[in-house]
Amino acid sequence: MFLDSCRVQARIGVEMNLQARAIAVIDDDPRVLESLLNFLSSCGYKAESYLSAEQFLESGELSRCMCIIADIEMRKMSGLALLQHIMSNNCAVPVVIITGKPSEHSEAFYRERGAIGFFRKPVDCDALVDLIGSVCSRSDPD
Repeated sequence: MFLDSCRVQARIGVEMNLQARAIAVIDDDPRVLESLLNFLSSCGYKAESYLSAEQFLESGELSRCMCIIADIEMRKMSGLALLQHIMSNNCAVPVVIITGKPSEHSEAFYRERGAIGFFRKPVDCDALVDLIGSVCSRSDPD
């Protein structure tokens, strides 16, 4: 199942020329970053890692990324604060929220605030790549 999903997503990525735009993965846990970057790469996506929302915003990559995967619980700016920042700036970049901690909020809470998806860790990678593939192919400007 994993390899079939990756083959389909890699083919979509190549056909849609999505490689030029990266997926930004933002999490303060280096192990999560490494795991998600390796997985996305194995599925044919270019991904960039950031240890904080501030590091990502300071990089200037917001307008050049095709999707953002952000952890909720980070030291300074949370994933929710990042999502709110992106939405308040009318940025059309899709945001996926992930968390490893119990949350008082449900997926509906984050979707109502503009997230395209919500995953608990360990992330269901097949579902994540399916979501990214469907959303990014719709939002690709080419």
